[in-house]
Amino acid sequence: MEKTDIKSLNLEELTAFITASGEKAFRAKQLYEWMHKKLAPGYEEMTNLPKSLKERLKETCDYTSLQTVDEKISAIDGTRKYLFGLSDGNIIESVLMRYKHGNSVCISSQVGCRMGCRFCASTLDGLERNLRPAEMLDQIYRIQYLTGERISNVVIMGSGEPMDNYDNVVKFIRLLTDEHGLNISQRNITLSTCGIVPGILKLADEGLAITLALSLHAPDDEVRKTLMPVANRYKLNDVLEACHTYFEKTGRRLTFEYSLVSGVNDNLEEAAALAALIKDQQGHVNLIPVNPIKERDYVQSDRKAIEAFKNLLEKNGINVTIRREMGRDIHGACGQLRKSFLCQEQKGSEKTL
Repeated sequence: MEKTDIKSLNLEELTAFITASGEKAFRAKQLYEWMHKKLAPGYEEMTNLPKSLKERLKETCDYTSLQTVDEKISAIDGTRKYLFGLSDGNIIESVLMRYKHGNSVCISSQVGCRMGCRFCASTLDGLERNLRPAEMLDQIYRIQYLTGERISNVVIMGSGEPMDNYDNVVKFIRLLTDEHGLNISQRNITLSTCGIVPGILKLADEGLAITLALSLHAPDDEVRKTLMPVANRYKLNDVLEACHTYFEKTGRRLTFEYSLVSGVNDNLEEAAALAALIKDQQGHVNLIPVNPIKERDYVQSDRKAIEAFKNLLEKNGINVTIRREMGRDIHGACGQLRKSFLCQEQKGSEKTL
């Protein structure tokens, strides 16, 4: 008999589950609060629940509680990168970044990724599986529990393509923003996609107030195809039309992420083409100096090229920022720490053979 993923249930679902087992409805609210507000790592901490109920829950339910496999702290900016172990032995990574406006956590939505973006370490070993809502939530819960610091902003921008795990991601957002849990504002959540058109259009109808970030990375389809295989399926015009629909239905300005790769997409002609492409879009450009990975030969644009690119966009009326590089000394880019860990494990296994 398959166990119930109890931390992925909303309060209504949990109440139905608890009352069906013969318990009073108020027990569901107590349990929900322990899981989603007090962030209990297990049933043992739930002091106001009867022992009989806790024993029954252990028998019938899966209780997601991530195990900390590794934690690295940047000597440069204090960024913390975590490797968490899942119950099936898989490893995921999350990042805590401290800003003046509050603490932000970047979470993974999948174990690995199948999108194949050429500059990203997350996709090097392909997709292992989707994460459940509880496994996404617990990345935030564990970091808040470990640090004792309130998390106010969440970006779904780690390993994985959120639109490739759509239903679980949307449920995760609703649980995270639920008033009975951490109650993080929807406006403080950003979902990043490489441009899955049906997912963007579906998300526009969910009634959420989150920010949508598009991984753009090129001003035309041909250059984009060399960086992102998904561009072979969804043309830029269609992607941007879907983004415009998202803005019209939600009123939420978009973020266009643009990773600058030396000699690939960072010249001024491409800056001008980018300005022309998005001039009618309601959003801003986030320029990202690409974080090189050893498996690829991409090189980060130099500071002069980055500033020139930014200046040209601004002259054309585009709102633009350059993302701060954080955690570079601790494998800060998506998938790097997990990839490094898996490589070390593989080497260890080979030595024992």
